[in-house]
Order: sequence, then structure tokens, then C-alpha cells
Amino acid sequence: MSDDVLAFVRANLPPPPCRVLEVGAGEGELAAALTTAGYDVTAIDPDPRSGHVHAVALADLEAEPGTFEAAVAIRSLHHVHPLAPSLERLAEVLQPGAPLVIDEMDVVAFDRRAADWWLQQQAVRGHARDVSPQQLVDEHRAHLHPLDAIVEALAAWFDLGAAVRGPWLYRWDLGASFRDEEESLIAVGRLPAVGARIVAVRR
Repeated sequence: MSDDVLAFVRANLPPPPCRVLEVGAGEGELAAALTTAGYDVTAIDPDPRSGHVHAVALADLEAEPGTFEAAVAIRSLHHVHPLAPSLERLAEVLQPGAPLVIDEMDVVAFDRRAADWWLQQQAVRGHARDVSPQQLVDEHRAHLHPLDAIVEALAAWFDLGAAVRGPWLYRWDLGASFRDEEESLIAVGRLPAVGARIVAVRR
């Protein structure tokens, strides 16, 4: 988890103590950082990589309506299935006025330029992948929800702020040292801004 992600999340959550649901918590790094900061965090993931993350899909989450005062979804909603019922369940367990802090990959923006750059960086690191840029693009677009579909599904229950675009590829098995180059290439139009950050509010 990068420092800028934690800063983005903290800046958009109510102050602790606050009951927070993390969707797609993975290894639980963000949940641990928020817990240390005083939040009451419930972290879920259908395929958790930490004993502190509950092995449950969002659609199957058992919680009373209005249980949580905020939610966080970092690099996770594009994987959620089924999308609309899962997001309806998310809306049910949030209190009215609760923020949903989203950090996403826009799979439509992930084009051959982005895939080629990412594959080149992997090769430089000694982790060459036996896949072409176009194959990587096609694979992602076949299996991940596009950002527009996520936003459309959320709009039934949430008021959404504008998506703030930015770098994302450096966080995918590369590391913070690649962020400056990605940002520079985005600035001159040689890479798309694959990342999107949105803050939504439960109506």
C-alpha cells in the first residue's frame, strides 16, 4: 500500500472512531493502518491473504442495515461479482451520508500503450511476461468491470463526485519508484491515466 493511497483514504473518511467497511482488503495492509489510526475496521475479501481479513464476498456480507459509517474500496470494485447486487448490499449496510472512498483501475483506459509500458518495466525488472500488449488488454477488458459500469451501478444509491484521473500502473507489481516516470508520460500524452479516484456519498 502506497502512502498516497492512505493519505487519500484518510482525507475522505470521517474522523476516528468510525465504523469502516473495507471491500476487497487483500492482505489487510490498509485495514491495519486504519485500525492503528483509531478506526473500527471490518475488512472483507472473497480470497483474503491475511488472517485479519474476513473471507466473504460483498454480496454475502451479513450485517445490519446502516452498520457502517464509511466504506473503502481500493482496486477492488472492478473484480466484484455480481456487480449490481453487490453494490446494493454495500448501500444497505452504510448509513445515509456515509462516504465511499474508491480507488479504481479504468479498464477502458488500459490500452496497448499502457500494457506495452508495463510489460517493458516488468522485463527490465527480470519478470518478463509471455504475453503481448494486446493480449493483456483483451484479457483485462474481458474479465474486469469498466469504470462506467461501476459508476452507473453505484448511482442508484450514491451521489458520486467527479473521477480524478492519475497514475495506476506503478502500483501493479512495480513499485513507487516507477510513479514519476508514469506521471511524466501521462503529462505528455504518451500514457493514459489508468487510475481513477472517486468519493461517493450514500443517499
